[in-house]
Amino acid sequence: MTLRPSQLPKVRRQTLRFLNDPQSALRTGTSPDIQPGLDALASALEVGELFWVQQDMAALAMSAGEQLAAARWATADRPAPCGLLYWQNGIGHIDGYGVQIPVEACAWGPHQGEMMLWLLISRDRMVSETKDAPFTLVTEEIPPLMPVYGSILPVGDEPVSLADLDPQLPQPVVAALASAWLLMQQPLLIDRTRERADKPTARAYARDGLPAPEVTVVDLRRQYTPQDQDPGDGEGSRHYRYRWVVSGHWRNQAYGPERSLRRQTWIPAYVKGPDGAPLLSTERVNVWRR
Repeated sequence: MTLRPSQLPKVRRQTLRFLNDPQSALRTGTSPDIQPGLDALASALEVGELFWVQQDMAALAMSAGEQLAAARWATADRPAPCGLLYWQNGIGHIDGYGVQIPVEACAWGPHQGEMMLWLLISRDRMVSETKDAPFTLVTEEIPPLMPVYGSILPVGDEPVSLADLDPQLPQPVVAALASAWLLMQQPLLIDRTRERADKPTARAYARDGLPAPEVTVVDLRRQYTPQDQDPGDGEGSRHYRYRWVVSGHWRNQAYGPERSLRRQTWIPAYVKGPDGAPLLSTERVNVWRR
């Protein structure tokens, strides 16, 4: 069962109970060398912002991630210093001793001067995936979001090759996360809305004297104005007799004070050329409209 955005604060709160209870099965069943990583996960969830990514946005992040060779993991490159991001319908798999484990969420936060990244699966998905297995899960001992793998990613000013990261991390998932962070910085492409926690969760927070948390819902905009026009495409420039499809791609685009900084920006596919001219490409063109 896919979580709704309004349910994510409750799931985060319940997961923290398992992480903060030294007697929970999550803690007692984990080796001592993993405990600091779980401490870092708990700290990140305590203060992290919540993100819920729609299926179309997740698909774009996966597709764009295939073209992303390197990424930066510094605080300035994240949508929040600490966060929990839930992917609607999941975002690929991680290999666990020959078993493909679905990844449904990513959590991140600072750890030892670098960034700790955790991949998680929901308890409901675990139950669904193992319904035909020759064992029964004790669901009362499993947190709503179960961490399946954690890794430390380097933080620096220069992009890090994805191929140089922890080989146990599934590169498509990590690339999709980095792509999603970059795409969130493009307001012409992405819609970001806020949704409050469900009422029971809001009341629970109020009893603790805390404001009701909100979830940032990330989705594709239904209309996009292409930003990849050539400098000479204005009045008086060359005239084309045909139209063709320009594929989506990343561009190292200038931004910031006097355009002195650079960051990867996704340029979606679009049709170039004069209206009414013959289209040279036979590929399908997806048009987003409001």
